[in-house]
Amino acid sequence: MAPTTEPILEVGGLVKHYPLTRGVVFRKHEGAVKAVDGVDFALGRGETLGIVGESGCGKSTVAKLLCHLERPTAGAIRFKGEDITRLSGRALKAVRRNIQMVFQDPYTSLNPRMTVGDIVGEPYDIHPEAAPKGERRRRVQELLDVVGLDPEYINRYPHQFSGGQRQRIGIARGLALRPEVIVADEPVSALDVSVQAQVVNLLDRLQAEFDLSYVFIAHDLSIVRHISDRVGVMYLGRIVEIGRDAEIYDHPTHPYTQALLSAVPVPDPEAREHRERILLAGDVPSPTNIPSGCRFRTRCWKAQERCAREVPALAVPAVFRDTRGPAAHDSACHFAEEKRVVPPEEGPPRSGTPGRANGDGPG
Repeated sequence: MAPTTEPILEVGGLVKHYPLTRGVVFRKHEGAVKAVDGVDFALGRGETLGIVGESGCGKSTVAKLLCHLERPTAGAIRFKGEDITRLSGRALKAVRRNIQMVFQDPYTSLNPRMTVGDIVGEPYDIHPEAAPKGERRRRVQELLDVVGLDPEYINRYPHQFSGGQRQRIGIARGLALRPEVIVADEPVSALDVSVQAQVVNLLDRLQAEFDLSYVFIAHDLSIVRHISDRVGVMYLGRIVEIGRDAEIYDHPTHPYTQALLSAVPVPDPEAREHRERILLAGDVPSPTNIPSGCRFRTRCWKAQERCAREVPALAVPAVFRDTRGPAAHDSACHFAEEKRVVPPEEGPPRSGTPGRANGDGPG
């Protein structure tokens, strides 16, 4: 499923295996943890791609690989057509300026010994060409104002802020170098529900204001739908279904996606009573011993002999290739079929303009 705009980031065959060894002097290789095992997607300019899946499926490892915090075992990550996995030194430093990250935990991602001004302004020490020394304080105050914090907070320390405010500081730090791509690794999972809405709406507004492209990683399906243009569903190191948000949520074709959506809380009691709940059998297989063929087959109610022999390709299923409906999107299943498991979404569009962070004041 191609992005709706010109691709700015393209990922092909991305693999990250962590070797398992035994012994101290004579190390013996006993296998590998296959955290990411062949991921492909493209991110369009100005687009938000949401990535969802169970804990341990490889979402955060993908985020680290995109920001070059980890080196891939194989595959390519192309930013504006250039494979950044082959870069080093100054060339890599220049690319990193354009791909920034917002971390999951606002409590551990900020140095408690540094003031807010030092935290947000630290990227200018690494990339001094981005802001002259005489203008850095003003730039930091402008960034704090942009994310909804009082610019006078510049001399405060992280412990003087709530979780929502700390995450706003992390977002301001990510914006400091005016990047083109932001990788948000579960940026609201550690926050209260009301604060989650404020931060998600803030990210939505900043995307239009700064012309950003997002890779938004989360396990909360409702939040991902609120902010994403397209959604990719990961299972055990691979993307098993990808498409536009309405295609994935209203017309899922992969059994795993259908099971995930059936677990989403529904506020309407009547709709909740009539929806089908899909319960998966067994546990997620170990990433050190991935099943042959389709890796979801050990928990799938549709599994047949073919699923153990053949690895399903991530493509439009044959049954939908001659149609133009919303079910005609990429799905890695031999027996894909459309199934509605949640009621249609109703309510206002996914835009919002948050004001100051009054609802999540200092803790």
